[in-house]
Amino acid sequence: MTSPAIENVVIAGGGTAGWMTAVALSKTFQPRKFSITLVESDQIGTIGVGEATIPEVLKFNKAIGLNEDEFIKRTNGSFKLGIEFCNWGKQGDSYIHPFGKYGTTVGPVPFYHYWNRARKDGYPHSLSEFALSVKASQQNKFTRPVDIKNSPLSEIAYAFHFDAGLYAKYLRELAEGYGVTRTEGTINNVTQNDNGFIKEVHLENGKVISGDLFIDCTGFRGRLIEQTLNTGYDNWSHYLPCNAAVTTPSEKLTPLPPYTRATALDAGWQWRIPLQHRTGNGYVFCDKYITPEAAQDTMVKNLNSQPLAEPKLIRFNTGRRRKCWNKNCIAIGLSSGFLEPLESTSIHLIHEAIANLILLFPDKDCNKPTVDKFNARLEASYVNIRDFLVLHYKVTQREDSEFWRYCKNMDVPDTLINKMELYKESGRIFRDNNELFGEVSWLAVMEGQGLNTNAYNTMVDCMAKQQLFDQLENIRGVISRSAENMPEHQAFINRYCQSPAK
Repeated sequence: MTSPAIENVVIAGGGTAGWMTAVALSKTFQPRKFSITLVESDQIGTIGVGEATIPEVLKFNKAIGLNEDEFIKRTNGSFKLGIEFCNWGKQGDSYIHPFGKYGTTVGPVPFYHYWNRARKDGYPHSLSEFALSVKASQQNKFTRPVDIKNSPLSEIAYAFHFDAGLYAKYLRELAEGYGVTRTEGTINNVTQNDNGFIKEVHLENGKVISGDLFIDCTGFRGRLIEQTLNTGYDNWSHYLPCNAAVTTPSEKLTPLPPYTRATALDAGWQWRIPLQHRTGNGYVFCDKYITPEAAQDTMVKNLNSQPLAEPKLIRFNTGRRRKCWNKNCIAIGLSSGFLEPLESTSIHLIHEAIANLILLFPDKDCNKPTVDKFNARLEASYVNIRDFLVLHYKVTQREDSEFWRYCKNMDVPDTLINKMELYKESGRIFRDNNELFGEVSWLAVMEGQGLNTNAYNTMVDCMAKQQLFDQLENIRGVISRSAENMPEHQAFINRYCQSPAK
């Protein structure tokens, strides 16, 4: 027997997660036979002081019909070609994890095998010379893909930096235009049916809102998924020991960088997110190794521009909810888990949860196979991203502080050990089960932080040494000239998507 269809969807909480969910559901299900009500309180602030994203965000923007230039204008946004990591392998090191790819097709195996063989044979140029995103970032250049056949400029991959509060406000306007109802109020009670499903949320102002499907976007506290349903949380702080952050905005940067920066410090790392009118900053740290007061002083001392507000303290525990979907409640955003913003994955995990919800949208009974499939897919994503983040901490030569000695020597998941050993011993990297981060990402971090290899696929030996060197030099020259021909990042924004002056 078919279960009755969902009639009322209730989203608890706004912010980035709530309004992304609202606009995606309301836009996708048109015409729609169910109502969508979002409950949020102006009295409850949001976490974000600035957001950095990865290229997958373009898929979400396209799905909801965003005009990219308007989106950038409305959110004080800028463009992003990758992430620069400073002092992670050892003090004084830096490398950029690029979006896009390294090199181009040389033969039947991935490009990095040819570069690894050339390096072994004495080729002097680094891997970063073969990534357009790196070369452009170093020169503060940016352009969208250009329709030039066989040019690296036709394959530019990019993402965004933007103001999270302005992004939520923009999405709210779109969602309300698609028929989403916003209700002001704070949830102070939740009632459940006999089967444990959530029936209603009761607000402090006396309103009662009933629903068939509840989406928890209430942040770390997990008002529905945890405080009501007691779902449980897997704490991963033994792998990702940072448990707090101090944040503050500062004045804009000139020239405007088209990349995020993550600088390793004595007890964690500091982010720098460049927006059009200001810069987002934060020191992510472990309070076992530094006090919040000392972390705040360190962050301010390391700012690249003058601070614009008093620092704020955020506390968290890295990990994931044991079930992102429990009964008729789905946790999306921080209520589902938290993986620190080292590789800018927070927005992506929201998008991925929404995409899976759309694929697995339930009837009122929320049958177990559907729920299990959703949970399995999200669990795999969290685990894969977790391993990639842990890689940054584990692959280090730093022993100059207690924090880094812990990270270098800590036990890590077998899945991560296997990837590291496979590359070190055989020169191979594989993207398993369509995981988020592929060969380029793993290669960038491992090589950037000193996990090198002398191995490569021996099919590369079919090419003569000088022929290989000549091919690499040609590719390097094309990439270098392409970067030189790109406009300045600020000039590109001025032409297409400059935000109104504030």
